[in-house]
Amino acid sequence: MNKFLVWSMLLVGIAGAVSCKQKVETEETKGFALSDTMMNRIRLDSVVTQPLRSELTLVGKVVADENRVIQVFPLVGGDVEDVKVELGDFVRKGQTLATIRSGEVADFKRQNTQAQSDLLLAEKNLRVAQDLFETKLNSEREVTAAQKEVDRAQAEVSRIHEVYRIYGVGKTSTYTVKAPIDGYIIEKKVNRGMQLRSDNAENLFTVGQISQVWVLANVNESDIGRIRLGMEASVETLSYPDQQFRGHVDKIYTVLDPATKAMPVRIKLPNTGMKLKPEMHATVTLHYDNGGQMAAIPAGAVIFDRSKHYVMVFHGRSNIETREVDILKSLDDVSYVRSGLKPGEKIISRNQLLVYDALND
Repeated sequence: MNKFLVWSMLLVGIAGAVSCKQKVETEETKGFALSDTMMNRIRLDSVVTQPLRSELTLVGKVVADENRVIQVFPLVGGDVEDVKVELGDFVRKGQTLATIRSGEVADFKRQNTQAQSDLLLAEKNLRVAQDLFETKLNSEREVTAAQKEVDRAQAEVSRIHEVYRIYGVGKTSTYTVKAPIDGYIIEKKVNRGMQLRSDNAENLFTVGQISQVWVLANVNESDIGRIRLGMEASVETLSYPDQQFRGHVDKIYTVLDPATKAMPVRIKLPNTGMKLKPEMHATVTLHYDNGGQMAAIPAGAVIFDRSKHYVMVFHGRSNIETREVDILKSLDDVSYVRSGLKPGEKIISRNQLLVYDALND
């Protein structure tokens, strides 16, 4: 009987101890609350419903805007005496790029001298013809013929002056190559001492304005149906890996490259700070709506632990819930939630891992 009584008292004591322990744990869990300091360190965001978006990643390169690029060709042949600029230099309209000593320019000067002499002679003959006509020593026909010679000589002088203006001929036999617009030297194919033939068909320089540039990207045949004009595009380069340049799809080319079976698209974007240089490799991300809507939260609010995704749902300072969610995908700073959250609920999106560890460790 005494043994039974002892065992009964022992069991009651154990049960009481377990009950007290559970009560303490419950009280501790219910007693958790965020301090004022912690409240200042976290950030709360609401679950919102957003259009479901996707993205397409392409490979491309930076090129100058063809509408702002001018190739500079030599108008004469000759020996290149001097080159004033280098690749990448910024030049102003009318600035000297190179000088060429040219036999053609020397011939223009000879023609100008001859034309001026012919004009003086024709004007003198006209005055003589007019004087003789007044004294009845010649006919009006001779005066008319002399006037025609003056007109012809004057036309030749005007032609030579126009050639001078077009070719930029000065007082010497040197031809000056000048910049046609403000811009950067993006191509240079001439050096000092080069000899240029008069029938040279290759440009010496290319001057381009790169305050606005294009990015040409290739779209695989399987993705062509997703491309639309005006699509938002973000561009990243190796030179500036932490910076995104934003623009829009400006043109969709309607032909495929026979070699790659890809269709080029063009993205136009401003070149702030002139950071984008022609021929740079670029990674292009096109953003588009997938159709439909879904609950969305900041991507930084998601906690990945034990092969599952969780968020900290905020009901109050002393009422924070660890909830498992089903994440469809994350794009940029947005995560789309397939299930587990409702629009309007508040979640912790900064320093939420500290709260998670405090509640679950």
